[in-house]
Amino acid sequence: MGKDMLAREGYSNIFAAVLFALLASLGAYFLNHWISNIIYGAMALLVLFMLYFFRDPDRDITPGDNLVLSPADGNIVLVKNVEEEKYIKGMAIQISIFLSPLDVHVNRLPVGGQLEYLEYHPGAYLMAWDDRASEMNERADFGIRHKSGMKIFFRQITGFLARRIVYHIQKGDQLAAGERFGMMKFGSRMDILVPVDAEINVSEGEKAVAGKTILATITS
Repeated sequence: MGKDMLAREGYSNIFAAVLFALLASLGAYFLNHWISNIIYGAMALLVLFMLYFFRDPDRDITPGDNLVLSPADGNIVLVKNVEEEKYIKGMAIQISIFLSPLDVHVNRLPVGGQLEYLEYHPGAYLMAWDDRASEMNERADFGIRHKSGMKIFFRQITGFLARRIVYHIQKGDQLAAGERFGMMKFGSRMDILVPVDAEINVSEGEKAVAGKTILATITS
């Protein structure tokens, strides 16, 4: 296991936070002593939070070609049957993961295969745990065809705090399970949908870890 790194997607945010903290601290130097100390402390906490939020730890990816791995860290808030009309085009099982601001927000691919579907949707900023967020919030939809032929659909969804989705994959790419592919900034949600003939390995209320937790097993 390697040491924690910083996600490249956070470099600009960290730089902005450090610059703001330096300017605010410089201004605080000329204020009353106790007020300046409060500002110094607040700016230090801001920079530390940004460094913590954009951490990108190495992971020992769970091996197995027939596994659907969690693409995100967070709490599993929903496991239910749904009709998926965009990529799977049939009944599917949806697993939704809620990411708090304290979770690692770097996203990893749930399976290996070819990226056949990719579509970005601008939208609203409902709370990420709201079921309507899957269709109404800003989101990016992805569809990977596993080598078995099974279609796996997943989406990055912004929340009330998360206002930016970042991804680095393109339609047609050949992808490997567990690889980093992007992130969602400051609290968000990830949906993963698998066909109903997949074996589900998790339930609501469990904690998921990207690249390690097995959400489902491909049985076909």
